Amino acid sequence: MEIFIKIIQFFLCFTILVGLHELGHFLMARVFGIRVEKFYIFFDPWFSLFRFRRSQTEYGIGWLPLGGYVKIAGMIDESMDKEQMRQPVRPDEFRAKPAWQRFLVMIAGVVMNVVLAIVIYCGICYAWGDTYFSNDDARWGYAFNEAGHRLGLRDGDRFISIDGEPVDDISKVVPALILTEGDRRVAVERAGSRVELTLPLDSLIAMRRAKQFEGLFRLRVPFLIDSVASPTAAALRPGDEITGIEVAPGERYDGLEFADYKTLLKLHSGDTVRLSVLRGGAVLHELVPVSAEGTLGVVASVPYTLRTREYTLLESIPAGLRKAGRVIASYWEQLKMIAQPKTRMYEELGGFISIGSIFPGAWDWQGFWLTTAFLSIILAVMNILPIPGLDGGHALFTLWEIVTGRKVSDRVLEAAQYVGLVIILALLLYANGNDIYRFFIR
Repeated sequence: MEIFIKIIQFFLCFTILVGLHELGHFLMARVFGIRVEKFYIFFDPWFSLFRFRRSQTEYGIGWLPLGGYVKIAGMIDESMDKEQMRQPVRPDEFRAKPAWQRFLVMIAGVVMNVVLAIVIYCGICYAWGDTYFSNDDARWGYAFNEAGHRLGLRDGDRFISIDGEPVDDISKVVPALILTEGDRRVAVERAGSRVELTLPLDSLIAMRRAKQFEGLFRLRVPFLIDSVASPTAAALRPGDEITGIEVAPGERYDGLEFADYKTLLKLHSGDTVRLSVLRGGAVLHELVPVSAEGTLGVVASVPYTLRTREYTLLESIPAGLRKAGRVIASYWEQLKMIAQPKTRMYEELGGFISIGSIFPGAWDWQGFWLTTAFLSIILAVMNILPIPGLDGGHALFTLWEIVTGRKVSDRVLEAAQYVGLVIILALLLYANGNDIYRFFIR
């Protein structure tokens, strides 16, 4: 069922993204009076699932759900319709229009995807606010996995800053560590003191490649008492924090987490233990019997809550713009790192399986729209890259014409289109090959 929900979300998301991207090209072409011959969601080699013609445009849904396209008259695109290009130029064709109009038609799809992401982020801020866990609330610090310990982090550490930037939202800590081109300088609070750590790039790369950043740290959960449920625990009070336990003479444990205390108490069912209790800033020592079930007769409290920034309709607009800007900047940094062999991030490229896996396994509109906005930005950034066959490649040739006043020949454009298609196909094969290796072989 979980996979089925992911698949539905994947296709719904891509229908929205591709449809609006192509709609951008379509609308801008129509603004300048350019004839659009086809507008398709998904590709339609050999046949289509649905189609109809209105005016001079054929609208349809293809059977191959890997994208979509608009076929603009007089433009060298993925259709490679050379026959049309040999015909005399008509005034309603793409090639008959001024370079600046052709440039705007080319970038309209990218602009539409950026606008879509901004609108989604604005809507999310207005509808759900911005929920996050503040690092300031991590009073008991974090527990780290093995990779974190190898980096020099210790259980109980609390982040202060990364490369001099104060840490607030802890969800941004892991991206800040793994999306880097060099060493990271991390300041932590350890036992009341500030400790400066340098995390080497090689170690961060190794952690990223091994996916050990997943679960890098978690909040430490202390044993806080919400209420006393049994007379045998009358020595304890609501608000007490259990900071240590002596289960036998000479056998004492301090600074454990709630789960560790529970395990110890079960091992000493029916015994009496000496607890170190923090109350009003002072540490007290109390003898408390353990029940036959391994409990103290108290109800523990959850010490953490999420913070939510709420936005009015007007406030959600700049908030959405800021969020979109951060995501664009972050993804651009990732692309730059992929291009650098020393980071080896090219090994982490993924295809359709990786994209589908990022959708939530249960239907959640907030999660769906967050993922859709993120993928819309990815689609925009990838399409604006100056690769022939992508919008950025077409726009680059048109920009060259605007600057130099010389139009690139159709022969060069055709050759570039072939080169671009080869590059795109190679990237698709590599990315999806990585998926197959990761999910089915490794």
